Amino acid sequence: MLTNPDAILFDLDGTLLDTAKDLGNALNHILSSLQRPTVAYDTYRNIASDGAKGLLELGFGEDLESFDFAMLRQQFLDYYENNICVDTEYFTGIETVLLTLNQQNIPWGIVTNKPEFLTLQLLESFPLLKNCSVIVSGDSLNKRKPHPLPLLHAEQALGLSSPTTWYIGDAQRDIQAANAANMVSVIAEYGYISESQQTDIWHADLSIAKPDDLLAYL
Repeated sequence: MLTNPDAILFDLDGTLLDTAKDLGNALNHILSSLQRPTVAYDTYRNIASDGAKGLLELGFGEDLESFDFAMLRQQFLDYYENNICVDTEYFTGIETVLLTLNQQNIPWGIVTNKPEFLTLQLLESFPLLKNCSVIVSGDSLNKRKPHPLPLLHAEQALGLSSPTTWYIGDAQRDIQAANAANMVSVIAEYGYISESQQTDIWHADLSIAKPDDLLAYL
């Protein structure tokens, strides 16, 4: 039986915010500039959680090794930084969940592999997220998910005594990190998960089909 959370930590892309279109736009901008075929939304959506590297590998395929990857990655990040919140929005129900956590004085935070400069810039457009209790980005520490350190660091920053902490994410690395940190691991099924991914072998404690399914546990 699951214990109600004393604190909840969330992944960002694919869990709190639907950032796929803006990430895909960055990829397609680069592809177009090189006269290469662009990638459709339905194709890149479930790769969005893998960031610049995953999207560039998708867009260029085997040809990627013929290009300067570092240069392409920087071009991707530059375009994305300048167009970071054109089509990005909350997943439906997230705002209700976060406002309920605030009302019930349940602390919550964000642990993402997104670089800090992009994380903080993106959150400027979402004040509800910007005002959370803790934010740990992909380069905040010397380890990132699937290592448990970012989650444990965030939990410690909350200052709770022996909390039952839940971590919610849409990628296998999120669940691996949560399990390694002895947190309750929750799969955000509504995120960037393809039908081919076997989430049953991720060994999560819980799966939610939509964000407000969490409200049943508060």
